[in-house]
Amino acid sequence: MRKQLTFILPKNSGRDNTGQVSIRHQGGRKKRFFRNIDFKRDKPGMLAKVVALEYDPNRTADIALLQYTDGERRYILSPKGLGVGDSVLSGDAVEIKTGNALPLKSIPIGTPIHNIELVPGKGAKMIRSAGVVAVVLAREAPFVQVRLSSGEIRRVPENAYATVGQIGNVEW
Repeated sequence: MRKQLTFILPKNSGRDNTGQVSIRHQGGRKKRFFRNIDFKRDKPGMLAKVVALEYDPNRTADIALLQYTDGERRYILSPKGLGVGDSVLSGDAVEIKTGNALPLKSIPIGTPIHNIELVPGKGAKMIRSAGVVAVVLAREAPFVQVRLSSGEIRRVPENAYATVGQIGNVEW
């Protein structure tokens, strides 16, 4: 766990702003550190190496610690098959490889993906839980059709980023 990438989750124990109990039967809880996950992957073309795979108590998926070539470290959700020492990239003209993030218009039809943005540049909002995966189905002018793990077919803007592969911790 990297100290710079974490903060302590606040506990309010069912109390309001004056400290009075407003919701009964809440309280306690173990002190937990929240890990800042990089859902934007906004360093296009910069190579990142996987330094460690870690457990995150706040989510079902495991996380991977990346170190970029400029020395910065960030956490991402760990895809199935990603190991320590592997390298990942993000950008438009990136190889279709597990862990790489690229726009949906650059991903071939039938490719499994996760970490999908709904609004380009806002960060991933869909397919972020352990073991889930979506599949690129078709392309229509400004949209790409994606089949979610629930079976729903969703239209997502073609400039929105997604990460190739299935999220790890499939046993969950």
